[in-house]
Amino acid sequence: MVEQAREAKLLDDEHFTVDGSLIEAWASRYSFEKKKDPPQRGSGARGRKMFRDTHESRSDPEARMYHKSRWTPGRPSYLGHVITENKHGLIVESCVTEAIKRAEREAGLAMMSKIARSNGPVTLAADTNYQERKFIEGVRALGVIPLVAEYKESKNWPNWLLASEREHPLFATSQKRRRRIEKVFSWIKGVAGLHRTRFRGRQRVDWIFRLAAAAHNLVRMVKLLPAV
Repeated sequence: MVEQAREAKLLDDEHFTVDGSLIEAWASRYSFEKKKDPPQRGSGARGRKMFRDTHESRSDPEARMYHKSRWTPGRPSYLGHVITENKHGLIVESCVTEAIKRAEREAGLAMMSKIARSNGPVTLAADTNYQERKFIEGVRALGVIPLVAEYKESKNWPNWLLASEREHPLFATSQKRRRRIEKVFSWIKGVAGLHRTRFRGRQRVDWIFRLAAAAHNLVRMVKLLPAV
């Protein structure tokens, strides 16, 4: 679908947006139980053991308990990620990862590495979840200009953009257009029915998510192409 969109000149090959969203797993939060052989060293900071290291779901062992905030209960989930181009909001890359905090940034870098060009500037817009040093420096290393939303000045939440990136002529436009990506997730969850997947295992959830992404592009392209 991406190649067809490119042939029809519907894609913007220079300006992109990245984001991720929760996909509820086909498992109950009450299906989680202690692992028989938990690892000696956890996956948290300095080897701290996290819930995902000590517990797993009987229904879907690859699902992870994820809290949107400290005030909401955790739900067995995966994270779906997409990169859209800024011209028409078509999806150019997509994938599913386990639901952990750093996954959005890691997936964003992995997907962007497939898009970055060596023959011209490319920009990437994102929300404040991507305002993290490793991600910003990783984007720059790919030759991509990070146009990532910033936090208000705070010692606890530093911003990592350079003055040239913060003052980029397309910064405001990219931040405005990145909100279109919410419509993509709304379609995938609402119309394609992936608010909660009926598949188990990350590989299968990834397959159905990519299929939904292709279907989204097909529906959008029908509307964008002139009637024959």
